[in-house]
Amino acid sequence: MVDSIATTELASLLNTAPETIVLLDVREDEERAVALIEPSTHFPMSTVPDHLEELPKDRRIIVYCHHGNRSFAVAGYLETEGFENVANLTGGIDEWSRIIDASVPRY
Repeated sequence: MVDSIATTELASLLNTAPETIVLLDVREDEERAVALIEPSTHFPMSTVPDHLEELPKDRRIIVYCHHGNRSFAVAGYLETEGFENVANLTGGIDEWSRIIDASVPRY
């Protein structure tokens, strides 16, 4: 079962221990051009299987998209591929913009 992480918890991790996580953005290039959370790694959802070797298995991977649906699917996929510490960002970048950082554009 895919774990979830709240935007407030992610913000805290990024402020206190960013080296412990990989923030994986699975949105399309056009979406990332509009808004993003940094630092993050970007692999559009359809390309994630091509980049598995680039993702560390010794760090927590937090996956995000626009609202959390695609990232939920990718997080589940990563778990089937042997990644044990994966979480989906609840509400995606939209919730991040509304609750954490209003300077991140909503779309």
